[in-house]
Amino acid sequence: TARATIFVDCRSVPPSSPRCRYARRGKFYPWNDTVFYEVFVRSFYDSDGDGVGDLNGLIERLDYLNDGDPATTDDLGVTGIWLMPVTESPAYHGYHVTDYYAVDQEYGTRDDFLRLIDEAHTRGIRVIVDLVLNHTDVEHPWFKAAQDPTSPYRDWYVWSEVDPGYRGSDNQVVWNRTPDGYYYATFWSGIPDLNLEHPAVTAELESITRFWLEEMRVDGFRLDAIKYLIELGRAQENTPGTHAWLQAYYGFIKGIRPDAFTVGEAWTSTAQIVDYTGDEVDIAFQFDLARGALDSVGQGLSVAMAREQQLVVDSFPPGQYAIFLANHDQNRVMSQLDGDENQAKMAASWMLTSPGVPFIYYGEEIGQQGMKPDEDIRRPMQWEPSGYRAGFTTDIPWRAPAPDAAERNVALQAEDPGSLLNHYRALIHLRNAHPALRTGDWTPVETNSIRTYAFLRHTADEIILVILNLSDREDAKASLSLAEGPLPAAVTPALLFGPGEPAPLTPNAAGGFDAYLPYDPLPPHSTTVIQLGQ
Repeated sequence: TARATIFVDCRSVPPSSPRCRYARRGKFYPWNDTVFYEVFVRSFYDSDGDGVGDLNGLIERLDYLNDGDPATTDDLGVTGIWLMPVTESPAYHGYHVTDYYAVDQEYGTRDDFLRLIDEAHTRGIRVIVDLVLNHTDVEHPWFKAAQDPTSPYRDWYVWSEVDPGYRGSDNQVVWNRTPDGYYYATFWSGIPDLNLEHPAVTAELESITRFWLEEMRVDGFRLDAIKYLIELGRAQENTPGTHAWLQAYYGFIKGIRPDAFTVGEAWTSTAQIVDYTGDEVDIAFQFDLARGALDSVGQGLSVAMAREQQLVVDSFPPGQYAIFLANHDQNRVMSQLDGDENQAKMAASWMLTSPGVPFIYYGEEIGQQGMKPDEDIRRPMQWEPSGYRAGFTTDIPWRAPAPDAAERNVALQAEDPGSLLNHYRALIHLRNAHPALRTGDWTPVETNSIRTYAFLRHTADEIILVILNLSDREDAKASLSLAEGPLPAAVTPALLFGPGEPAPLTPNAAGGFDAYLPYDPLPPHSTTVIQLGQ
């Protein structure tokens, strides 16, 4: 089937192209047009019946993510994929690397990966891959060689002749004994930290980066655990050395491809995440905001969500951060919300109408459940209500699907207009269709009810009002006020998403509005998106 090519490769167009402009504030960035979907290849779809997901399986399911035709609405509509590690590793999850240049044999071949890139780009999907800069596996040839004190690879890792006597930031053991000294490992003795202060290590990591950008043709990277890259004695997180290294590395990446995108994982406070953004990584994940959003949704009260959103908007260049609800290291959203699908819908509504770059963990769109241990939050995708295989494989899956697979799966939800899957689909397509929802400014709207959260998203050409009743009760007090704003003298509310046609709105003299009551009452757990046009 012929598909329109939506993806724009900035290497093939002039740097001045509107699709490839780079400036730090108030300008267009390609990633702000993107909704990303995090894929654990091992768990997504098995094409060859060995119980393990693979690259060809992901290719087979790309039309589920985006079929390349903007006119259709039965695909999810995402425009970016983040692949958890696909390099050779002895660990099932891939974060313990033994060969940075090789595709994991269980997932497929280099040719399979390149075909994935071609098929994704044809559908308008960017592809970024996880890159682990902080550490390798103990089985990596570099570390095997480094155990010899006379080897040139010795200084590729961090060694001490004696135990320095301190622990990590979580009181974990970080110095590990060998017959020839102690090596440093932030997370676990099986994954020793690289010495990024050694020029040869930096040069090799740059070579790996160039390989994936030029030969494997990825569109960028999710950079793992960036706050731990360089230690300064007992100071093991967010050190000046880490920031300096990342600044130089960022310049290296942009020198290869100005359009290459980097998103960093720095699991820390908003105040510290800001320091990484703009000249070290393009954007970083907003963990405090995710926690605030889920707290508000779970409580049915807007306080935490509103507080964290305002802090983030005040702290970052407009929209230059990654928003998400959960990832592969956290209990799944539906489990955090005790299986409440209405709450899961409200969480999705907030994420997909807010500023920032959304990242969706695979299976969240169907409410897949999972609680730690980690293997249980990374179970196979639930495609069909077909016993213990869940449509993921024809053999025994590497990990059994969640117990709710018979009730929560793509096949059943695709046919239900009111399902969580179709809620995600509708909102992603709405975001794709309206620039104000992707790149517009954000202005909070006052409400006289803490159960309701409202805000404007607006550009010079479009104004959209978003209203979320987070509670399970009707809200008769939810009148909205904006002292001043961007509205023209007269507007006609047009419903884009919601429970019914809203009441007329009359702007005030300052371009805002006073005591606007769109519905009387506002329905429980409702999402309303209204375009305010002339």
